[in-house]
Amino acid sequence: MTGDDRVYGMALDPLVEPDWPALTSTEVEAVLGTDAVISWRSPRPLSATALVRLPDGDEVIVKRLPHALRDAAALGEEHRFMDHVRARGIPVPRMRHTVDLGEFTYEVQELGDGADEYAGVFSWSPYLSRDEAAAAGHMLARLHLAAAGYDAPRRPARPLLAGFTIFASPDPLAAVADRAVARPALGAFLAERDWRADMTRVHLPAHDRLRPLLGELEPLWTHNDWHGTNLLWRDHEVTSVIDFGLCDRTTAVHDLATAIERCAVDWISIRDGGPAHVRFDQVRALLESYQSVRNLPAAERHALPALLPLVHCEYELSEIDYFLGVIPGGNAKNAEIAYSEYFLGHTAWWMESEAGAELLGAIPEI
Repeated sequence: MTGDDRVYGMALDPLVEPDWPALTSTEVEAVLGTDAVISWRSPRPLSATALVRLPDGDEVIVKRLPHALRDAAALGEEHRFMDHVRARGIPVPRMRHTVDLGEFTYEVQELGDGADEYAGVFSWSPYLSRDEAAAAGHMLARLHLAAAGYDAPRRPARPLLAGFTIFASPDPLAAVADRAVARPALGAFLAERDWRADMTRVHLPAHDRLRPLLGELEPLWTHNDWHGTNLLWRDHEVTSVIDFGLCDRTTAVHDLATAIERCAVDWISIRDGGPAHVRFDQVRALLESYQSVRNLPAAERHALPALLPLVHCEYELSEIDYFLGVIPGGNAKNAEIAYSEYFLGHTAWWMESEAGAELLGAIPEI
């Protein structure tokens, strides 16, 4: 394994050996035919993705996913939402087809318009400029307007999903217990920990703030993974929206909170023991630009600071499920990181740190 084959890690090591082997020329030719050539492999973890040049010179993105993560039916949930927003003016690359071969599903997608400016950037990083934060907010608002009317049901519990069910429940502890039954790998992990005490200490104070507001939030299908690496760019403007793998029926403010959580805080610095480098300027730019397109209803404005400490938690439970229930042999180290540093750690930072409290306090004024 060469350094170029490594992927971004979750802990202090910036690059680690991947959980899945890289896509091979043999696989790509089986999916696309002879003379299809891999020209680049993504360093993003959790799946194997490559840029492939076809014999006619055209280029496509090929992503390989194990059936335990996404089968054709699960991918169809994503593709139908992509089709809906594309038909309403959101620049989303078209999906050419999916192919089942052995234990994997291969997804073939056209290239999006624009440059992948964040190809070498860890996902949870600030935008490269205030202008790009504003452009991201503008496009997110457009996406939410385009998503209106898409009335598919919420996706079933799967690994690597960022839904809004556990903390949309009046009883998050009961909701996690139900999820542990539905997802045995997650259940076995939680059974070895006093997770109820952890959640009571860390999450329930935040949920107490959110719970009175839940009934006023309108459901909406959303992207749920909004950050610079999932956008393509030209001249500081968003030209394509990509990677709908976490999309689900949540609420607009859940998606907006995710977008803020992804760019406002330097989680890499925090995990290395450094300062948070909170980007108030980028949060302000993103929110102002968002509201120039879609004004936040009062219920969403009130819910935003209450939701921020919890917005990432449900995804981390699904990530534990992935690390222990999908990867052959499991990855216990990453599962523990997901639980301690992300599921508990992110909420604790928002609720307990001076910088987290300052940002939450500033949200209503921004």
